[in-house]
Amino acid sequence: MTKKRPDQPVDSRKSDDIIASADASDRENDVLVERESRWNYALVGSDLGVWDHNLKLGTRYYSQTWKAMRGIAPDEEADGDYDTWIALIHPDDRAFVIDAIDRQNAGDPNFRVFEYRERHRDGHWIWIECRGACVEWDENGAPARLVGTDTDITARKQAEERLAHMSRRLDLALDISGIGVFESDLDTGTVEWDARLLWIYGIKDATRAWHGDAWSETLHPDDRDRVHRTVMENIERQSGFQHEFRIIRGDGAERVIRAKAAFFIDGNGHRKLIGANWDVTEEVALNAELQRAKDLAEAHNRELEAAKESIEHLALHDFLTGLPNRRYLDRKLEEYSTRVSTADDTLAVLHIDLDRFKQINDTLGHRAGDAMLKHAASVLTEAVRPGDFVARIGGDEFVVLCAIDVTPKKISNLAERIVRELSRPIRYEHHECRFGASVGIATDSGPMLDGKQLLLNADIALYRAKSGGRNRHEFFSKDARRQVIASKRLADDILIGLERREFVPFYQPQFDARTLDVTGVETLARWQHREHGLLAPDRFLDIAEDINVVATIDGVILEQALADRKAWEREGIVIPKIAVNVSSRRLDDPALGKKLRALKIVPGTIAFELLESISLDDCDDAVIANLRQFRRLGIDIEIDDFGTGHASIVSLLRLSPKTLKIDRELIRMLPTSSEQRKLVRSIIEIGRSLSILVTAEGVETMEHARILGDLGCDVLQGYALARPMPSAQIPSFVRAASWRQAAAAQTPSPRKPGKATAAK
Repeated sequence: MTKKRPDQPVDSRKSDDIIASADASDRENDVLVERESRWNYALVGSDLGVWDHNLKLGTRYYSQTWKAMRGIAPDEEADGDYDTWIALIHPDDRAFVIDAIDRQNAGDPNFRVFEYRERHRDGHWIWIECRGACVEWDENGAPARLVGTDTDITARKQAEERLAHMSRRLDLALDISGIGVFESDLDTGTVEWDARLLWIYGIKDATRAWHGDAWSETLHPDDRDRVHRTVMENIERQSGFQHEFRIIRGDGAERVIRAKAAFFIDGNGHRKLIGANWDVTEEVALNAELQRAKDLAEAHNRELEAAKESIEHLALHDFLTGLPNRRYLDRKLEEYSTRVSTADDTLAVLHIDLDRFKQINDTLGHRAGDAMLKHAASVLTEAVRPGDFVARIGGDEFVVLCAIDVTPKKISNLAERIVRELSRPIRYEHHECRFGASVGIATDSGPMLDGKQLLLNADIALYRAKSGGRNRHEFFSKDARRQVIASKRLADDILIGLERREFVPFYQPQFDARTLDVTGVETLARWQHREHGLLAPDRFLDIAEDINVVATIDGVILEQALADRKAWEREGIVIPKIAVNVSSRRLDDPALGKKLRALKIVPGTIAFELLESISLDDCDDAVIANLRQFRRLGIDIEIDDFGTGHASIVSLLRLSPKTLKIDRELIRMLPTSSEQRKLVRSIIEIGRSLSILVTAEGVETMEHARILGDLGCDVLQGYALARPMPSAQIPSFVRAASWRQAAAAQTPSPRKPGKATAAK
């Protein structure tokens, strides 16, 4: 183009054309810019990453979106090296991507779009959907320019995987549970069944199941009307439902089906039911069998309940007089104490002991003594006021609780009436029997009332009444303090005795009721007092409980018993089992299990006797935990003094002890009392029904042993066979077998395992 000279005239028309052309060019550029801006925004908004490989010019372009999805900064140059990029492809996808690029460059329409995994700069894998094509070729037909877009489809892939996983889980759950699924179009009458449902109904022709009649034809004739009615009623209500019915499978088998369906309307406005069926034939049969078993169990339970009520009555009442026993008294005492302490009333406890009763027992016999006890129970029942409570707590001791209209005068009058009535003579088999009564009284009130302490105070008052001449009553007062001082002295002696190891075990052998073989020994605590000689528990046990050392004495006796057993074994004597008393205080010890484990007790060689002072019906968590520890350590549980009110049928069912021991009071009258024999037989039968061994205490004669053997008793213990003896005498006693001489006239029975043996 030539430049014009300045002095040449300007053609105004040509100038206007130039200006107009320039304006048109500007408008076209604006349109192009706007169009480019629009497409750029569209690409950014659609999350498409644009790439442009111009092979002819050797340039590679990557948009900011393309970089962002890979973790590359917008202002960072992307490395377009092919090998570097291929190295970022997931190893499982690498061969496929190389082939796909070649096919895409070749114009294969099937590879215009493909998917692969690429490593993000942060290190994780992302899914890329690549869309691209060759848009320019060189003169040889080779690709010259490739343009395309990449899309991050990681979220979609993850969603697809979750959906696939959920579908797999659903299929697996349906397979495992055996549930078949159907979908019914109520407007067209077609039904879709899955393979599991076809199998459940025994239908092999799948096309037959697509018509509603196929399902109806399988229904059991007796259930068909009911099932149809259920379905139609719920369709009319457009609600879901569930029911159970029988079918006749294609193979003729009768099965029970449980079905659940939901109603819905699909996108085309069709009314539909979707539901599930599963075969519950075995479940229904099992439920029917369980119901039959439940009916039988309930019938058995009713019988057991009647037996339990009978045993429970025995547990709460004295067998001889029919009065409440010590266990029942403890309950009532707690109940009265709680009521009185909150109602601002007064509670009175009268502890009654029969005077000269022992003389009647010794001169006229136990039957006369029993008659006197029954008479005393009758007199007390008639003498007390309505609302008062009377109990026999053992031997010739009774307790009366009064919590209504209690004043010193009225309680004193009641005590005088009791003493007066019990002092009247009574005839027994042409003998005039006279005995009296001493009464100790203690009263208290207020929120700090302690029923057990009140009973102890009444016992102290009773001691003073007997010491003061008998046949009288005495109120507890501060004058009884000297008794407390004496008790304190005894308590100090007990503590000193523990330090000096004065508490030692004595052993009373136990015998098989059929063979008279030694089956074990009961360990009895004795106190080798430095001044008073050998003392039985009745001389120290109450005070030991008061100062909380019974558990310590139990521990000392157990350790010595284990040592004695090893010593016997060294002498060739094997005692199968040693029974050791365990107190309520020790059962409450949370560390008892640890202490027992440290002793390394051989399982099956030790049994713990739960003393009669323990209430087994109201065990706290510590007691329950220790009882479980006993079983884990192989320590058996025995219930002592069964029948005197301290072990109920509830205890037996809860504890499942190895053995229960019938109290000697129930054994004493066996030779002369058919009622006693019936009672003992019932206890033995209860033990046998619960797989519990029964031991009889107080076997004083071989006649006792014979009767107990006939009644089915398992183990015998008493003076007729052996008295308690120190450890050193056990080996010679077992070797001599002198107890068999008393039974020499009896026919020997086969021997049983578990006996004491002596090495030869």
